[in-house]
Amino acid sequence: MRETLMLVAIGVALGLPSIWAAKLWLSSQLFELTALDPVAIAIAVFVLAAVTALAGYIPARPSRVDPLVALHYE
Repeated sequence: MRETLMLVAIGVALGLPSIWAAKLWLSSQLFELTALDPVAIAIAVFVLAAVTALAGYIPARPSRVDPLVALHYE
């Protein structure tokens, strides 16, 4: 999970300045929103972070099988 959340943090750290840099292009693509609408950006960051955290948690969740038993089986 730590690696997944680190990737999310890196993505947000790189993505937010990219939004600011591309605001002219974004303003022509968004309807009824400004290019730097803080609510839309916050919702997008939250949704992407939640989906990424869920995608990282599902494979990392505790297993009901003892790891030694699983390794011995293979």
